[in-house]
Amino acid sequence: MEDIVIRRAEHGDIPAIVRLLADDILGASRESPDDLAPYYTAFEAIERDLHQLLAVLEREQSVIGTLQLSFIPGIAHRGAWRCEIESVRIASSERGRGLGAGLIHWAIEEARSRGCAVVQLTSNNTRTDAHRFYERLGFVPSHRGFKLAL
Repeated sequence: MEDIVIRRAEHGDIPAIVRLLADDILGASRESPDDLAPYYTAFEAIERDLHQLLAVLEREQSVIGTLQLSFIPGIAHRGAWRCEIESVRIASSERGRGLGAGLIHWAIEEARSRGCAVVQLTSNNTRTDAHRFYERLGFVPSHRGFKLAL
């Protein structure tokens, strides 16, 4: 990962991030790279919130990965902070090279540096390869998640 940089996303990274989100079986039907306006609005909200971090992984100034971290204060577990990892994507042409593991390890260290006691994530039930990936990194499927679309 010598030629890889992980950094806070910038406004100009949004088109590449949206392409990454859309470049998968689930994202292809829910993301819209042709209309970036809602993504820019979301980016501006993320940038204003000190408890959010949208990051990109790049090689030679080309965005090839992304994730979002949400830092969540809580009352449970003696007031412990949690870090929620969301929207992890590596460009399909770059998968299988250890970049995803490197990005997740970076996220864990970022959470640790902010005093988080737990790092958590959810993964769609259909993403069995992703589940194996996260388990290899030490994550355990300890909870069952539920969602309600609004």
